[in-house]
Amino acid sequence: MSARIPVARPVIRVAVPSVVFWVTKGVSTALGEALSDFSIHVMPPVVAVLLGFALFVGALVLQLTRRRYVAGIYWLTVAMVGVFGTMAADVVHVVLGAPYAVSAIAYAVLLALVFAGWRAIERTLDVHEITTTRRELFYWAAVVGTFAMGTAVGDLTAVGLGLGYAPSMALFALLILIPAFGYRLLHWNGVFAFWFAYVLTRPLGASLADWLGKPVGEGGVGLGAGWVSLGFAAVMLGLVVSAGLRAPAGAVLPKTASAIPPQP
Repeated sequence: MSARIPVARPVIRVAVPSVVFWVTKGVSTALGEALSDFSIHVMPPVVAVLLGFALFVGALVLQLTRRRYVAGIYWLTVAMVGVFGTMAADVVHVVLGAPYAVSAIAYAVLLALVFAGWRAIERTLDVHEITTTRRELFYWAAVVGTFAMGTAVGDLTAVGLGLGYAPSMALFALLILIPAFGYRLLHWNGVFAFWFAYVLTRPLGASLADWLGKPVGEGGVGLGAGWVSLGFAAVMLGLVVSAGLRAPAGAVLPKTASAIPPQP
C-alpha cells in the first residue's frame, strides 16, 4: 500500500478573500484617496505624481520578488496602487481635461481587456490560483485598473453628477451589497462576485475619505486630508498586523497525495 503524505501545493502569492481582507481593502482605498489629496497639496503636483509612481513601482517589485504572500508587503503594494491610481485618474481629468464619464468608460474598457487577456491566457481569474509570476502580473494589472476606474466612477457620481460625497458613499455602500447577496443567496460565481465587489470598494472608500477630509463648504466633514490619511494609516496598520498573524508568510495549502512509490 502506498503511503499518503501531505504534498505542498503551489504557494498563493496574494491575499485571499476574508472579512479582514475586505475591511483592509476598503481602508486601503480610503487611505489612497486621502494620501493622494494630501500629497498634491503639500508638494508640487508633478513631484507628487513622480514620487507616487516611484513608490508604486518599488512596492510592486518588492511584492513580485517575494513569490509568496507576505501581508505587510502585499498591503503596502495595494496602498501604493491606491495612491498612484488616484493621481493617475486625476491627471487624466485635470491635465487632459477628460470628463469623468469619458475617463470612467475608458478605464472600464481597459479593465475589461485585462480580464479578457488574463482569462484567455490563464483560463482562470480566481485569486486562489495566482501561483505564478505571469498570473500575478495580470492580477496587479487588474488591481490598477479597478483603482483607476473606481476613482473615476466615484468622482463622476460625487462631482460630475452633483450627488455629493455622503450620498455617493451611501450609493456605493448599497451597490456593494449586490455581489455579497448574489454570492450568498443566488449562488453567483465566486470569481465574478469577487471582482464585482473589488471594483466597488474603490469608489466607496474614496467617497468616505473625501467626505471626511473635504471642507464643510464642499460637502465634507472638514477634518483635512492629512488627518484622514493618518487615521486610515493607523487602522490599516492594525489590520495588516492582524492579517499577518492569521496567514503567516509563505504558508502553503497542503493536499494529500500518493507522492512516493511503495517501498519494498
